[in-house]
Amino acid sequence: MKFSAWRILKEGLTGNKGWKPHWRNPEPKSKYDIIIIGGGGHGLSTAYYLAKKHGVKDIAVLERGYIGGGNVGRNTTIVRANYALSGNSEFYSYSLKLWERLKKELNFNVMHSQRGVINIFHSDAQKDAAVKRGNAMINQGDDAVLLNPPELRKLLPYLDYDNARFPIYGALYHPRGGTARHDAVTWGFARGADLHGVDIIQNCAVTNINTRNGRVISVNTTQGTIHSEKVGLCVAGRSGQVAAMAGMRLPIESHVLQAFVTEGLKPCIDHVITFGMGHFYISQSDKGGLVFGGDIDYYPSYAARGNLPTVEHVVEAGLALMPMIGTARMLRSWGGIMDMSPDGSPIIDRTRIEGLYLNCGWCYGGFKAVPGSGNVFAHLMATDSYHQNATKFRLNRFRDGVHLMDEEGTGAQHNLH
Repeated sequence: MKFSAWRILKEGLTGNKGWKPHWRNPEPKSKYDIIIIGGGGHGLSTAYYLAKKHGVKDIAVLERGYIGGGNVGRNTTIVRANYALSGNSEFYSYSLKLWERLKKELNFNVMHSQRGVINIFHSDAQKDAAVKRGNAMINQGDDAVLLNPPELRKLLPYLDYDNARFPIYGALYHPRGGTARHDAVTWGFARGADLHGVDIIQNCAVTNINTRNGRVISVNTTQGTIHSEKVGLCVAGRSGQVAAMAGMRLPIESHVLQAFVTEGLKPCIDHVITFGMGHFYISQSDKGGLVFGGDIDYYPSYAARGNLPTVEHVVEAGLALMPMIGTARMLRSWGGIMDMSPDGSPIIDRTRIEGLYLNCGWCYGGFKAVPGSGNVFAHLMATDSYHQNATKFRLNRFRDGVHLMDEEGTGAQHNLH
């Protein structure tokens, strides 16, 4: 079923009775060529690219809940490529290019809006860091514009420019950054994978990963045992738990990251804006709600909920940057489970168990990475070789220090997460 203006008009005139389900709800088979554990954005995009680009048709995606119920539906929907460190910079630049043609690729409106990401800075030192990052972005082939205070005032007149504690010195502007609709991205990849023959099995929790002679042979699930000699883990904050089923201990911690949304308002914030003196970011959804977030809750947890001190911390940062949002009523909050790696960068690699592949450690960057992650992970699983844009995401970097990434320049220290 393809979408088109003619099809929408036809269905509107005939009572919308001709639409079909976006994907099937099949019973699991006893064996597949490839099993993907995790039906979020990374798992679905991996299955889609495996089927479309690499011709693997016998694939199952196992999701313990419903499609869109995990981290892919629990984020602030930001898409950007304003990374500076070699490794991250190439990957997110590649992912953003995939975002820019994703609607056409999937024949599904993922509501990708390149409204621009603006990173505010508040001191000379932060300005120097922004210039360095902007130059790195430009050298990578992406876009970056340094805005002085008068230029920034024209774009964002509602900020508190004269705050005595946090005066605004300017901003780094990434015009191609923006947002996308997380539900639409999930549904688009699920629909695309299904159209290429992928079985999406919902309400199918994995209970064990079975190995023999150092090789994966099957997985036990709540819907029975399913055999496969290739299994990919795409379970975000649950990566440590699922890897433990295969006897592996991963160098990640799982933390809660809260997000918030206000009542619907008339359009007032046209960009994604970040606060330089605290981890705060905000944008406005198509429904009018202000969507914002901040720091993780700083304690390991598998609970998709946070605590009140973090709420207070995030709101304080928001009011320091733009006092006008203080009159808006907050409607709800939610939490995503972040799989935090020691160096803040992802892990895409084979494991010591033959046939078992790992995709985790996305920290704050999971949503914006969805198309890029699926593409490079599919390449690895199909060819057993590393995609050129993911060569530095190896698991062994935590053992030998080669290609160790350090996005903040603070060292690979767990306590800094």
